[in-house]
Amino acid sequence: MRRQLTYFLLFLISLIIITLWWPINDSVCDAEAFLSSKTPKYQIQATKVVVQPWRGKHHVYGIFMVPNEYKESIFFVLTVKNFGNECSQPFGYRQNYDGISAEPGTHLIREYIRTRTALRLIIQGLYQQLNDKNNWTLTYPQPKNTISSN
Repeated sequence: MRRQLTYFLLFLISLIIITLWWPINDSVCDAEAFLSSKTPKYQIQATKVVVQPWRGKHHVYGIFMVPNEYKESIFFVLTVKNFGNECSQPFGYRQNYDGISAEPGTHLIREYIRTRTALRLIIQGLYQQLNDKNNWTLTYPQPKNTISSN
């Protein structure tokens, strides 16, 4: 009986480790290629960051105040220091999130990172960096109507 319990605990620990460290790539674009390209880009720092993965799913995110001209963008890249880059499609913009109101001519986007990714970073001792809003950036391709034609 004791041997079965030991095997079960080893299996459970292995499963947790694999779940936390298994790479996920369900991105809508190639973030690295976009960021390294010469395409004109617009970057926005987070206005607020919430890092509370112990509360469950959807409790690790940044709130970004984005100019309205980027509402029609087909994608953006979320960059979080020590996490990497992830492409995403914008949806669900609002004027108010968590007590933050959008300024005139802007809207707010709340962009998440996976809870298990946040837990992995916290286990690695990166909670303070993850919780720093200066480490969260959204990068948009410049809209064609704002690119000057020289």
